[in-house]
Amino acid sequence: MVREYTCIMCPLGCGLRTETRQGERGEEILVTGNTCPKGKEYAVQELTDPQRNIATSVLVSGGELPLASVRLTHAIPKDRIFDVMGEIRKRKLTAPVKAKEIVIENVLGLGSDVIATKDIGKI
Repeated sequence: MVREYTCIMCPLGCGLRTETRQGERGEEILVTGNTCPKGKEYAVQELTDPQRNIATSVLVSGGELPLASVRLTHAIPKDRIFDVMGEIRKRKLTAPVKAKEIVIENVLGLGSDVIATKDIGKI
């Protein structure tokens, strides 16, 4: 199977091509188009276990701003994005909110916390 990706590991944005084939030692992944080793690592991960990070916002009551920006501390499996977003949408914070404050610890047991990325003062 042949797949193509654009590498996001550095500003070069290399066009990567992966080919999966059966070899002497089992399934082999051949990566071409990468300028550096990070490109190969990225392509293999995208093919075998794609991960993503999430940046979004959560409602804040009693704050200078109505929303607090949040993000994950670690990437999660791509196929769990909607599950994690569902958990984030359930949250409502009360001001004050501090940057790096944990909003959801170990969200869905995936080993990543949801943290605030900005201070939101109280009205």
